[in-house]
Amino acid sequence: MDRRQFLKLSAAALAAPVMLDLAACGGGSSSSGSSKMQFIVGFDQEFPPYGYVGKDGKYTGFDLDLAKAVCKMEGWKYKPKPISWDAKDSLLNSGQITCIWNGFTIEGREKDYAFTKPYMENRQVIVVPKSSSIKTLADLAGKNVITQTDSAALSLLSTGGSQEKLGKTFKKLQTIDNYNTAFMMLQNGTVDAIAIDYPVAVYNIGKDTDKYTILSEALNSEHFGVGFAKTSEGKKLAKTVQADLKKLDKKGTVKKLCEKYADQGVSYDLWVL
Repeated sequence: MDRRQFLKLSAAALAAPVMLDLAACGGGSSSSGSSKMQFIVGFDQEFPPYGYVGKDGKYTGFDLDLAKAVCKMEGWKYKPKPISWDAKDSLLNSGQITCIWNGFTIEGREKDYAFTKPYMENRQVIVVPKSSSIKTLADLAGKNVITQTDSAALSLLSTGGSQEKLGKTFKKLQTIDNYNTAFMMLQNGTVDAIAIDYPVAVYNIGKDTDKYTILSEALNSEHFGVGFAKTSEGKKLAKTVQADLKKLDKKGTVKKLCEKYADQGVSYDLWVL
């Protein structure tokens, strides 16, 4: 299915517009009955630990748990919606999702979205097989590297990115729609390395620390935020969610969620809001 077909199916499935109950957003008060706002969270279901399909078949993840907690505070109807990552802008601007909340990097996207302030620091790293001769970023010269389509790592390594010079040394910089497949390609030797978010790398490696290693030299440090459409409604929602995240942190909820996903690379030490 190509992107155009995906958008047509998405539009048909979500004929009803997203409700933006600004009365509920402005004051942070709960709404009820028919006025309850539907808060549709757009996320990549193959991007653990932020958003993914759990062992029980339900959508879960650190960011989805945060979104659920915010919705509970506001009295909003929480609805997680897995999306095709390269269709996120069309879905957001058409109102088919309320926000993008999924380890969403702010840097380089500031002009395109109404963001909350950063809530989490993140790093882009390189994963290689344990037996690889690649020990530093410089060793990637002449190698085949893969990353996710429209990812922060891709932006870093492409023209105009802060690691453009490094990217030009690669034999090839490939893209793919999910990291599960990228790890299979790394395992069978189709590619030499993966450029990826640190927590996502930790999750995918799991117990296979004897098979993969993360280079100690990171590509960069960045920050996550919740992205809304750059409209007056989107800006109001961003401020409301930002305030709620601060409240959740003060209550200790954020720390508990970080501990819940600690074995997947999430650390409260990286919380910055």
